Amino acid sequence: MARPRILVVGAGFAGVGCVRRLERRLAPGEAVVTLVTPFSYQLYLPLLPQVASGVLTPQSIAVSLRRSRKHRTRIIPGGAIGVDLAAKVCVIRKITDEVVDEPYDILVLAPGSVTRTFDIPGLVEHARGMKTLAEAAYIRDHVIAQLDLADASRDEAERTSRLQFVVVGGGYAGTETAACLQRITTSAVRRYPRLNARQIKWHLIDIAPKLMPELGDRLGLAALEILRRRGIEVSLGVSVAQAGEDTVTLTDGRVLPCRTLIWTAGVAASPLIGTLDAETVRGRLAVGADMCLPGADRVFALGDAAAVPDLTKGGDAVCPPTAQHATRQGAKVAENVLAALRGQPLRPYTHQDLGLVVDLGGKDAVSKPLGVELHGLPAQAVARGYHWSALRTQVAKARVLTNWVLNAVAGDDFVRMGFLARNPATLRDFEHTDAYLTPEQVRAHTAALRAARV
Repeated sequence: MARPRILVVGAGFAGVGCVRRLERRLAPGEAVVTLVTPFSYQLYLPLLPQVASGVLTPQSIAVSLRRSRKHRTRIIPGGAIGVDLAAKVCVIRKITDEVVDEPYDILVLAPGSVTRTFDIPGLVEHARGMKTLAEAAYIRDHVIAQLDLADASRDEAERTSRLQFVVVGGGYAGTETAACLQRITTSAVRRYPRLNARQIKWHLIDIAPKLMPELGDRLGLAALEILRRRGIEVSLGVSVAQAGEDTVTLTDGRVLPCRTLIWTAGVAASPLIGTLDAETVRGRLAVGADMCLPGADRVFALGDAAAVPDLTKGGDAVCPPTAQHATRQGAKVAENVLAALRGQPLRPYTHQDLGLVVDLGGKDAVSKPLGVELHGLPAQAVARGYHWSALRTQVAKARVLTNWVLNAVAGDDFVRMGFLARNPATLRDFEHTDAYLTPEQVRAHTAALRAARV
């Protein structure tokens, strides 16, 4: 008798949390586990701003999936671009662009999210996100390149546009990105004798009236004061009206000379969700508390792509798209997959939020562990301690700790790798959001597949 085929889509916190638990709990020969992911690592997303700022190396937050002691999961290097629930087939585009079909008996959907964009002229062409390791490495190269070019230029207008940086999004990603990158440009001035620190300007922009409202008013104001004390101009209630090659026009009418626009204004569920033709809640798959997809046979969805009911809050509340929820949902889905295989009842997911941490670089941070409000060094100790402990392997922990110590002692050399120097990439190039099929294309594809088998 053929072993059941478990297909897990996505190697983020949710997908890896599920696979790890399955590898530990499955009996030998009980099932075949396959993981679909473009890269054989789990990216520790909360530390991306520190990669962009050079505090951490890219490898230190790319936690290898090949170090599992019970490695028996088959990894397909590619991305899922469509799912036919009726045919029980997932359509995958491999990193070679070859399209393959992967049948399954149990499907776990954890494709995560992509950068949310709006119909703003020039945004997709000129903005960069902070969602992938490649984007973080690219942004570091790009920012240092602006310093190099401004230092060499004799054109005052060019220098002004190269030394003005705009970050859109006052959430955790945007705030940490602006704070960490502003520190490296400030430190770099000592190595660029023809630049003046007063010429370098950072802007943090958000349409919301408050900075990081999830932290509460007191910590939000504390973070705002830290940023403004550093010289970052924070504009709330404002967004981008138009983005150009060397200017950014804001909705309040200001036109900023700028060649660096970093877009972190929220996330949206992976476009894969749109291929299922299933019910959604604000773009995320509507699932039950056991994370099963209603009306589908043995399909689970979790993480950023699923609207998992938050039983601790009740009502219509759903779990926020955070790493702590995704990791725990992954483990719970694995238990429910095992229960489904063994004919046991499924259990609902419940988890009390442990709080939030925001690392602003150096000695600055704001944190709210278990509802306790902290800022300054105590908050920084909590933030880095939490991130360090959450890294999955001892190797990753050693690399991150070594990087932190080395950066604190030796600083930065402001070296560029030449990453995409002559061919600037767009948001779509990094996140491949135009690669997905429509529901009709998925059904046509699988229909042709079934006809070929007859």
